Amino acid sequence: MDAGSYSASSNKKQSRCPLQEQLLQRKNSRDNLDRFIPNRSAMDFDYAHYMLTEARKGKENPAVNSPSREAYRKQLAETFNMNRTRILAFKNKPPTPVEAIPNEFSSVQQTIPAKPRRYIPQTSERTLDAPDIMDDYYLNLLDWGSSNVLSIALGGTVYLWDASDGATSELVTIDEENGPVTSVKWAPDGRHIAVGLNNSEVQLWDTTANRLLRTLKGGHRSRVGALDWNNHILTTGGMDGQIINNDVRIRNPIVDTYQGHHQEVCGLKWSASGQQLASGGNDNLLHIWDQSTASSNSTTQWLHRLEDHTAAVKALAWCPFQGNLLASGGGGSDRCIKFWNTHTGACLNSIDTGSQVCSLLWNKNERELLSSHGFTQNQLTLWRYPSMVKVAELTGHTSRVLFMAQSPDGCTVASAAGDETLRFWNVFGTPEVAKPAPKANPEPFAHLNRIR
Repeated sequence: MDAGSYSASSNKKQSRCPLQEQLLQRKNSRDNLDRFIPNRSAMDFDYAHYMLTEARKGKENPAVNSPSREAYRKQLAETFNMNRTRILAFKNKPPTPVEAIPNEFSSVQQTIPAKPRRYIPQTSERTLDAPDIMDDYYLNLLDWGSSNVLSIALGGTVYLWDASDGATSELVTIDEENGPVTSVKWAPDGRHIAVGLNNSEVQLWDTTANRLLRTLKGGHRSRVGALDWNNHILTTGGMDGQIINNDVRIRNPIVDTYQGHHQEVCGLKWSASGQQLASGGNDNLLHIWDQSTASSNSTTQWLHRLEDHTAAVKALAWCPFQGNLLASGGGGSDRCIKFWNTHTGACLNSIDTGSQVCSLLWNKNERELLSSHGFTQNQLTLWRYPSMVKVAELTGHTSRVLFMAQSPDGCTVASAAGDETLRFWNVFGTPEVAKPAPKANPEPFAHLNRIR
């Protein structure tokens, strides 16, 4: 016991941080002197006495100094090395300071490479034709599913574009009586898709089997321009101002109804937790709804009613790294991106972008926000959050960029505009490969339930 304790104490003493030892260590030699203290061993006191007394006499009485006497004095001074001007002698070089941080530590810090600045291409990687796409601000005609298949509605037809191989297929064409298609939204499984129609109906399709599963009727009285999923709940928003939660697993799907908008609902987004729903409308209103207060027996009351926007609110995006942070964008007479704390309903910030805000997307890998705009530049703008400094502006569309969708890996963004083009942008970069977590040391006897 004693030997073990002594050994531990001895090892602890030897492993003391060298930083502390260097700070306390001090040389005990005559070389470790302050440079402002005269070095007596290097001084000539006789010469110093002469310079202080006799040398001043000639300067004070220049009349007694003849040219021959002055020449003799200079020659005598050179002979006896008396041309020095200093009286006190100091060290020529100050002592080397003791380093507060050892070289091995400072070198490690200096070798840490700075994070390189991400290159953002200013032009689209690929451009596809999108003929007959509706130039309607209040619709949502583009979405990118978790199976890496992009869906786009062109007039009355829904097309699927497989991003892995570029294959294109036609899912459904709606006749003129019921069409055109006014919204599309992939289910979380990446296989099923909801298609909203101009006749107030919503179709559910299995894209793998290319088969219509069911049609939701009777909920809305006019076109359905906004859709979003919350697990098995499909939320629909219509021109009638109603928001309906549909449980697609049951025969009578309507389970909740949200009434707060007086005009068309053009934006719907569920939070990642599935607890809060954000809705935007043509009445310039933004509502936050709480899932826990939803009731099938009566109309659900909103949690927050936010009236700060002065134009239609279509662009909505929940922050991926802060669950209660919502970004919203206003239409042509508003032009603002606003940030909200959805727990309190407080507006955290508002930025005037200078043009109509059509869509918003958060970067999943960096603290950045991408917005798409209308007149005059029809650009995509990348902002750094929370400073809201512009990182890049991407141009190429010749009409307002109404729709954006993000690839499953979060790197690529697809944008569709009234110029009938679909463009792909590598704006968010390649995500960093996550390092594998170190294996934790197993606890002793972890495989046993108890020890007797």
